This record gives sequence, structure tokens and C-alpha cells, in this order.
Amino acid sequence: MNKKKMIRLTALVGVATATGVVAEANQAHAATTTTTETTNQTTNASVESTQAAVDAAQSTFDTAQTSVDSAQANVTSASNNVTSASAALSSAIANKEAATSKNIASATSAVSSQAVVVASASQAVSEQAGVVSAAASVQASAQAEATSASASLSSSSANVASALSAAEAALTSDQSTAANNLSAAESAASSASAAVSSDQAAVDNAQAAVASAQAIVDAVAEVQSSDVINMSVAYITALKNYLANPSSANAAALQEVAKGADYVKELQQKFKSDASLDVVVDPSDPTVQEALSVYAVNLINHLRNQYGLTTAFGASANANVAAIDFVKKYYDDEDWNIFGTTGSDGQGHNKNGLDAYADQLNTSIAEDAGSGLTTWVNGKATMATTTLHNLLYAVYSDIATMLFDDGGTNNWSHAQSIFEDGTILGTGGFNNVYLGVAFDKYGYAHYELYNATEGNQLGNNAYSLDVQTAAQALLTNAQASLASAKASLQRMTTNLMVAKAAVVAAQNQLAALENSSANDLVAVTKARTQLASAETSYQTALATYKQKEEALKKAGDNLAAAQASLEAAQATLATAKAKLAELEETVANLTNADQLLAAAQAAYEQAVANLTTATGNLGAAQVDLAKAESQLALAEDTAEQAKVRDAIAAQVDQQLNGSTANDRQSAGQDATSLKTNGRALTATVATASAAKQKQGANQGRLPQTGNDDQEASTMALVGLGMLGMATGLYGYKKRKLTK
Repeated sequence: MNKKKMIRLTALVGVATATGVVAEANQAHAATTTTTETTNQTTNASVESTQAAVDAAQSTFDTAQTSVDSAQANVTSASNNVTSASAALSSAIANKEAATSKNIASATSAVSSQAVVVASASQAVSEQAGVVSAAASVQASAQAEATSASASLSSSSANVASALSAAEAALTSDQSTAANNLSAAESAASSASAAVSSDQAAVDNAQAAVASAQAIVDAVAEVQSSDVINMSVAYITALKNYLANPSSANAAALQEVAKGADYVKELQQKFKSDASLDVVVDPSDPTVQEALSVYAVNLINHLRNQYGLTTAFGASANANVAAIDFVKKYYDDEDWNIFGTTGSDGQGHNKNGLDAYADQLNTSIAEDAGSGLTTWVNGKATMATTTLHNLLYAVYSDIATMLFDDGGTNNWSHAQSIFEDGTILGTGGFNNVYLGVAFDKYGYAHYELYNATEGNQLGNNAYSLDVQTAAQALLTNAQASLASAKASLQRMTTNLMVAKAAVVAAQNQLAALENSSANDLVAVTKARTQLASAETSYQTALATYKQKEEALKKAGDNLAAAQASLEAAQATLATAKAKLAELEETVANLTNADQLLAAAQAAYEQAVANLTTATGNLGAAQVDLAKAESQLALAEDTAEQAKVRDAIAAQVDQQLNGSTANDRQSAGQDATSLKTNGRALTATVATASAAKQKQGANQGRLPQTGNDDQEASTMALVGLGMLGMATGLYGYKKRKLTK
């Protein structure tokens, strides 16, 4: 029996006691036993039956609720369809209104004009394709001629060597000439050798640059993916609290969570050190600048993402150029040392320079600065010998320091500049931030935050934030330099081979002269003639080779230009065709305006009809739901009444089992006479209570079994009689649906 039922049964007992009913009933116990047993069986069956009715009503209610939900969804869908059909109908009406003969004629004329444009563009493509074909033919011919000239040059070189060999036996008498020839040949060979050595060094340097660039491509991506700074949830929470309310308590809490310099050192130790990054680079080189700014922006955007911000910083060539220009003008040229030699004796930010440069660019600028190439842990790397590793480590270390070691007089301003959105340090106008990175002549790093607009164009020439793309550009430039150096080396090597051959020939000539006789003068003269002829042929072949090589280059340039023109013509044709298709569609819409309007009208009317049907279905479903809800409430009330009757019957039986024989006989007679009319007993009890004034002393206390006044028998009769009243009380119970 739950608490609510117990309270109501107690109230019934109180009512019975207050009436003053005493031992007025003397029915035998045997008679009442049969009655109470029958009553218990009946009430138990009633409880089970009413609960089954509740379950059935609940099921009906759930089904009705599902029908209402489905009908509501259908109404929503039908309403959306009506909205769409209405918009389509409006468009069709507008199209119908525009479908005048004048407009149709104008649109048709535009189609005809555009068709002429398309035909012209198509003709231009065909013509340019012919130009490309002709240029390709010229290029192929030039290639063949260059190849032939190269073969002739090789043949002439062989002839020179052959002539020199023939002169070995001929130059027997002219020792002075031979010595001079040898000296000249040796000098030429020395010059050629020096040129080859110089070009070889250039090739070696270029080869090293390619190797370094390739290493950078391989390593930078790994550095970018591994060199991230992860903030703890506690730090983010403390920083947000501080930025919202920069009180001393919040500042102290943030400083405690950030852990200061010790945590910065821990982060710095996580920087991935890769030997392939130990290549000397120029910090102002555009390719290096791109890699640094992309690396810095990626670190910052990773932090902003952790902080919960959706706006990201960008990087661009224009922002980097502006940063380099600003640092040179307001720090290098003015000898402005921001940190000084110890970090505490510097001049700080050049605020006047920042104001002037912001006015010059007509934008908002914020500046963060870091120790850069100078750290008081690892020493200073000079600008002339710095490596890519030094630069990347400087950026990583600076950003880490700005986050976790920025208390004191700075008041966490660096962290504010990284995490504020739309404003920086309380200054508005930072809703499109682009970062530029530059190093001053003292080795300190400057991070310039610009608000990019269409006017200042600081966001133009934006970099891809994939750092490997920037590294790949460095590799491409290095490979181009290597190819040029190799070509120069090849030319110088050829010259050296010729010069060395001349030296060998002159040496042989001198040796031959020392061992020859005067009779060899004729042979000497002949050999000199052959040598002169061979040298002339060589020079002619060399000139022809250079000419053909230049012609080949020009033909290649012409072919490239022709191909570019062809691509431009093809793009023009594509644009013209797209415009023609658009105009043709306009003509079709105007011509078929009646059909399109009729279709739109029919679709709209069908959508309205569907909405009407769906609305009707929803109303019917809501009626069914209301009926099911009412039936469920009635079933629940009936079940509660059955439970009350069952509880009262059980209590009556318990009371009767403990009374005397005379009490039970009297109670049984009264119960028998009253079981057909519970409401009549209620009136009777009230009358008996008024007649027995002498029982007033017993009011307010619970009946005790076996006392002189036979209260137990009286309570049994009152309990049965009050059954109707109890069920009436439960009829006012607040209905509660299970849905």
C-alpha cells in the first residue's frame, strides 16, 4: 500500500471514530466471513480487469499519438511544397509577363549574335591550332639542325686533333714557334681548366642546394606535423577567465596553470631536431619567408582551434613583404634594438613606427616580438650563418613563450593577440588577420599582424597553409639552378677538352721538332697549312652550332607562345559557348512561357490540395488522440478506485477476524443488509453518530480490539460503508498520462 493510499485510509478511520459509533451491531462472525471473502475475490478481479483496461487504453493512446506525429510531418512537408510551388509559380508568372514578342525577338537576336561570336571564336581556335602546328614543325626542324651542327662541331674538333697529330712530324725546325705554341696552349688550357673548376664548384653548390632542398621537403612536413603546441584544458579555462576578467586573482590562477618558464623549456625540448634542416639559408629569401610564415600560422591556428575559435589567421607574400619593409625601415635603419643585449635593456616596440606604418597602409597593425635567433639558452646564431633549423626553432620557441611565460608587465598581451577574435588588445578592426614574419639585423623575430582588406591587398598572393608546398617551391628553384649550372659546366668541359688536345699537340710538336731534321721543313709547312684549315673549319662549325642553338631556343619560345595563345582562344570559345547556352535557355523560357506557367499553376494547385488533405488528416488524428487520451484517463481513474476498494476490503476482513462472536454476528447482519446500497450505509452511520452522544469521549483515538464498546465491530461496518466515499475521493486524483 503506497503512502497516498495509507493517508486516505487513515482519514476514513478518523471519520468513523468522530461519528461516535459504538457496539450497535451484533451480527455473527460466520455471516460476515462469507461476505468479506466474496468481497475480496470481487475486488481482486476488479483490480486486474481495470489494469488491463489501462494497458489497452495506453496502447490506443500511443497509436493515436504516432498518427498525429505522422500527420503533422505530412502537413509540414505539404506546406513546404506549397511554398516551393508558390515561388515557382511567381517565377513562371514573371516569365510570362516578360514573354512579349519584343522580348522574344530581342532574345532571339541575342542568340543569333552570340552564335556569330561562337563561330568566330571557334575559327580563332582552329587558326591558332594551325599556328601551333606550324611552330611545332619549326621547332622540330630547328632541333634537327642543332643536332646536325653539333655533329659538325664534333667532326671539326676531330679534324683539329688530326691536324695537330700530323704537325707532330712536320714541325721539326721551328723550335721557337713550337715553344710559343706550347705556351699559348698551356695558357688556354689553364684558363679552360679554371673555368671548368669554377663551373664544377657551381654545379657542386647547386647539387648541394638541391640535396638540401629535397631534405627540407622531406623534413619540413614532418616538423609541421610533429611540432604542435597542445594546451591543457585547465590552461584554456584559466586564460578564458582572465581575458573575460583580467583581475589579479585570475592572473595569478593563469600564471599557476601556465607553469611559467619551466613549461616553456619543456615545450622547447619537444621541437623535432632534424639534421636535414641544418642548411644555411637567407632569412629574407622569399621562399624561406613563405616557409616561416606558413609554419607560424599553422602553429597559431592549431592553438586557436583548441581554444574553440573558428576564424583562422592567413599568410601571404604581400604580408611578408610588408613585414620585411616595416622592420627594415623602423628597426634596422633606425638602429632600434628591441631587446638589447640582455633582453632587459632594449628599446621595446617602436610604437611611433607602428602608428606611421598603420597610417601608410590604412589598416590595423599589431606586433609581437620574440628572441628569434637569440636565445639565452642556446646562444645566438648570426644572420649570415643561420640555418632553416634555427629559424623554425626560433618561431616555435617564440610562440611557446608567448603562451606560457608572458606574465609580469606584459599582462599576457601576447596570448591575447593570438586568441582574441575581431579585436587585438582591445583594438578593433582585426577580422581578417594575415601574419608576416621578419628578422631584424640583431637577430630578433617580429610577427606583424595585419588586418587585410581589398584596399591594402595584404591578403593577396596568399600562401597555401600546406608547408610542404612552400618547401617544394624551394626544391624547384634549386633544381632549375642545378640544370643551368650543369649546362654551363658541359660547355666549359668541351672547351677544356679542346684546349687539352691543343696542349698535347703542341708538346708533341715541340718534341718532334727537337728530333727532326731540316728535310722536314716541307712537312712542317704542310702541317701548318692543314692545322690552320682545321682550326678555321672548327671555328666555322662552332659559330654554326651557336647559331642553330639560338634558333632552337627561339623556336621553342615561339612554340610556347603559340600554345599559350591557343589555350587563351580555347578559353574564349568556352566562355562564348556558355553565354550562347544561357541565351538559348532564355529564348526557350520566353517561347514556352504559357506551358511553363500552366505547369507551375498545376503544380501549385496540387500542392495546395495536398496541404488541405494533410491538414484534414491531422485534424482527424488529433480528434482520435483526444478520444484516446480521455479513455486512458478514465481507465486510470477506474484502476485507482479498484485498488482502493481492494485495500478497504482487506482491512475490514482483518478487523472482523479479531472481534467477539456477538460483534461478528451483528456486523455480519449489517454488512448483509448494506452490501446492496453502500450510500445508504453512509447516511445511517451519520444518524447513529448523532444518536450516541455518550461516545464522544472515545473520539480522536483509534479503536482497540476487544474493548467494552466493541469498537472493532463498529469500524468494520463503517469501513464497508465508506467504500463509496473512498472511491469518490480517488475520483479527484490528478490524471497523469504515461506518454
